[in-house]
Amino acid sequence: MKIKTFLLAILITFSAFAQKLSYPPTKTVDVVDDYHGFKVQDPYRWLEDFESDEVKRWVDEQNRLTFDFIRSTPFYDKIKNRLTELMNYPRYSVPVKAGERYFFFKNDGLQNQSVLFMREGLKGKDILVIDPNKFSEDGTVALMNLSYSKDGRFLAYGVSTSGSDWQEIRIRDVLTGKDYDEVLKWCKFSSIAWLPDNSGFYYNRFPEPGTVPKGEENNYNKVYFHRLGTPQSEDRLVYERPDAKELNFYPQITEDGKYLILTVTHGTSPKNRIYYRKLNSNDDFIRLLDEADASYDFIGNKGDVFYFVTDLNAPRYRIIAIDVNKPERKNWVEVIPEKKSVISNARIINDHFVVVYTEDVKHKIEIYTLDGKFVKEIKLPTAGTVSGLSGKQKDTEMFFGFTSFLFPLNVYRYDFKTEKLELFFESKLKNFNAGDYVVKQVFYESKDGVKVPMYVVHKKDLKLDGNNPALLYGYGGFNISIMPSFSAIRLLWLEIGGIYAVANLRGGSEYGEEWHQAGMLDKKQNVFNDFISAGEWLIKNGYTNSKKLVINGRSNGGLLVAACMVQRPDLFGAVVCEVPVIDMLRYHKFTVGRYWVPEYGNAEANPEHFKFLYAYSPLHNVKKGVVYPPTIITTADHDDRVVPLHAYKFTATLQSANAGDTPILLRVETKAGHGAGKPTSKIIEEQADIYAFIFKVLGINY
Repeated sequence: MKIKTFLLAILITFSAFAQKLSYPPTKTVDVVDDYHGFKVQDPYRWLEDFESDEVKRWVDEQNRLTFDFIRSTPFYDKIKNRLTELMNYPRYSVPVKAGERYFFFKNDGLQNQSVLFMREGLKGKDILVIDPNKFSEDGTVALMNLSYSKDGRFLAYGVSTSGSDWQEIRIRDVLTGKDYDEVLKWCKFSSIAWLPDNSGFYYNRFPEPGTVPKGEENNYNKVYFHRLGTPQSEDRLVYERPDAKELNFYPQITEDGKYLILTVTHGTSPKNRIYYRKLNSNDDFIRLLDEADASYDFIGNKGDVFYFVTDLNAPRYRIIAIDVNKPERKNWVEVIPEKKSVISNARIINDHFVVVYTEDVKHKIEIYTLDGKFVKEIKLPTAGTVSGLSGKQKDTEMFFGFTSFLFPLNVYRYDFKTEKLELFFESKLKNFNAGDYVVKQVFYESKDGVKVPMYVVHKKDLKLDGNNPALLYGYGGFNISIMPSFSAIRLLWLEIGGIYAVANLRGGSEYGEEWHQAGMLDKKQNVFNDFISAGEWLIKNGYTNSKKLVINGRSNGGLLVAACMVQRPDLFGAVVCEVPVIDMLRYHKFTVGRYWVPEYGNAEANPEHFKFLYAYSPLHNVKKGVVYPPTIITTADHDDRVVPLHAYKFTATLQSANAGDTPILLRVETKAGHGAGKPTSKIIEEQADIYAFIFKVLGINY
């Protein structure tokens, strides 16, 4: 029976490439844009109207072709069943303490959405607070953006439908389990700051549709005060900057209840501003830091002294103190200077600085006094990643999550009094032995000689004969570090003998702000070179070959794999391009695309930006007559962050240009968005489709 299945798989793989797929007909239109005197054609502009019936029909036809190709494999159900088994293990979030109550999420294994629980006291019973699985039958309504009142009596929470970034804020009395009548709308990436007396909270939101010109719905962010038990229409406007419509304002109240602080941002730029005023005041906000010359992350205060993590004159970050009574720069105090390691997170807990450092893409935790004296390092279980650091300034305990490639997130509690670290929540996998696998970290040279770190994960008995399937993942942007992380979905790849590699490209923050800036704007090509060099290193060192090297990235990582595939189609055996940014000349025109201008640039407004964006924009660098590797491009119909038009236009362009018989497929998820809040069932189905695609085009039998 196994031989028969194997032969059938070979026949299906062969027949898939015996003749070119018959793609749905895709019309072209005569659209030409002028960028600073340079004419650029956009023949698939009509696909930007993804709400039109014509585009919806085109998407349906593309989906039909994709699912016919993928789900006809004899091992599709086997893949899906194994992914379901791997995902079926209990997991927890890091607890958040409010008053004497501890709040945390738990998922029994296959629940579409994790469920919010509460404990009264550290060892109290688990009490259900909210089960978002009851929001909808298919799990596509998610619970997000939680904010607890200081005593834990009230909870403001966001509800997102079908993966949208837009949320409705609701308020629950934790003791009665009842929601208040009011629902706060037009919220996206909102911050919520409760008054100490529970009478209400500050929050930021966008304008009501119709009150601003069309296309401006993601501008004019404002701060409001909402009084508990009143309709949103009575919310009081607290702050706005109509003169600077692209700024966002995130309110925060200091833990001592003395100050209201606004963190002011422009798009995704790490360079921000800080405004503040006394909490009980209606005076104008004082612009403490208003030059947007660096990143300033407020981490707490001691009276009138504010503490910040900043990269000002310190690309690997340091901690400074500013006395708001004498805020001149000459009076600033450096508390913890910049080190070789990068500060990735810091909080004040137990009146100490708890600092999470990144050192060669692995975390460590150090504790300092408030005057900067080193106290101790907390020893972690292995090389891995700290997440969800939780605790308040006067707490004598803290919690954090810890994970690595082969170990799911475990939650730890540290007691400052006893100086003991204990396992608080443990995640246990079924039918997987981490001891059968190995994690290595290597450093390879990029095109310009820069050393780039990469993690490589595989079975212990792997033979370096150059014949193994390898999956190379990367991101490289927006100051985001890609740290060691666990994915049950990824275990299937390791089980079949696959190699999983993560390249820590420039553009992230693995080595601080300089590493970030070396991969943004006109230096973005460095990121692609880093990734291409990672693939070449894996081949040169006998891990895989170009026919079995698969590349994968999401969002900005989707841009990464698309650009690398267009630049080096010969290097890759398959491409998995998820929710990608593709049209680099027009990305800023849609939803929150303008947030990314500090990272990517603006081809329309700046001739120099146009030159480097046009030089690498995947959409504009596809060439007719080239054989491109098998490619699957994924998106979702409710993705209002990276809108699906990017995936649509790239699919159409590749399908038209590809000279080979290799499949170029589009997979469009329904009732889903950019990824946040996606139900477990949809995750399993999507990943089963991706694995089936990879196995089929690489000729892997499962």
